Amino acid sequence: MKKTWTLLLVMVVSMAFLVSPCLAKTQWNANSVWPPKNEHSIGLTEFAAKVKTATNGDLELMVQSGGALGYKGPELLKVVRDGLVPVSDMLISGVAGDEKVFQIVTLPFLVRNFDELKILLDVSRPHFDKAAQKWNQKILYIAPWPGAGLWTKKKVTSLADMKGLKVRTYDKNGALVMEAVGATPLALPFSEVYTSLQTGVIDSVMTSTPTAVDGKFWEVLKYFEPLNITIATNMVTVNLKAFQKLPKAQQDALVKAGKEMEAIMWAKVRKWDKNMEAISNKNGIQTVKPTKKQIAELEKITEGIRADWLKSAPADAKKIYADFMKKVKR
Repeated sequence: MKKTWTLLLVMVVSMAFLVSPCLAKTQWNANSVWPPKNEHSIGLTEFAAKVKTATNGDLELMVQSGGALGYKGPELLKVVRDGLVPVSDMLISGVAGDEKVFQIVTLPFLVRNFDELKILLDVSRPHFDKAAQKWNQKILYIAPWPGAGLWTKKKVTSLADMKGLKVRTYDKNGALVMEAVGATPLALPFSEVYTSLQTGVIDSVMTSTPTAVDGKFWEVLKYFEPLNITIATNMVTVNLKAFQKLPKAQQDALVKAGKEMEAIMWAKVRKWDKNMEAISNKNGIQTVKPTKKQIAELEKITEGIRADWLKSAPADAKKIYADFMKKVKR
């Protein structure tokens, strides 16, 4: 009998050793609204792998891409704040309706290229971090999209050519740009864009090269003008309370992986943009480079949009704007 109890005790202790590592593991959903093959979803998956390796599997991020969890882009600040999902990527302009300082990235023709975008985000980061904290979040990394250009049925080479276009836009400032040039902006879900192009509800789209490839625009459009109206940015955040409950080593692993991932995503973006443009060209889209005169005219005609926004912008946003303009010597 004593032998039996001893054997049972050994078995219980052995099982405890086997089970306890599993009990110590933390598994979190990491939400992405982008398709699995989109670079931002791929980046989030790579980030999750880095975290898993750095924590020896004790913290595992389960990437749920393609909007599988059912959350929409504009609600993601609230979703992460409330802990409905601990980690999510989100389009900064998509959540800017809830946090006005984020609207700085939506100002048309504020940044002219990726180098200027990097300057803007470096200047913005302390203010964005403060805003995220207000929403019970910590920013893990920020990564750019390719710039928003104009995809059209007819060839556009001047402001006069833009007049009368029916353009699908994705935010308020983009709509204001189209109104300023005499076009008609329409806010449509991306799922309705292709059909709307087929039926003539719209004849143009303001978006980036990856989105155009996702939408197979070459089947319904002919031209692409890389205007860089805005250059959208993505950020990945973590619920702050959940982050603070993690062991220090796991917190450090998340932060370190975020810094590494941010550098990787920045290194990829130019190539990603060119690759997506090349795919569009191969399938029949003609790229029409804007002239310096056209860009100068667009910058001039959208001055009022930027000025009007600044009038009601929070102090943090005004400081970001002033510091950025000083750094780019404008």
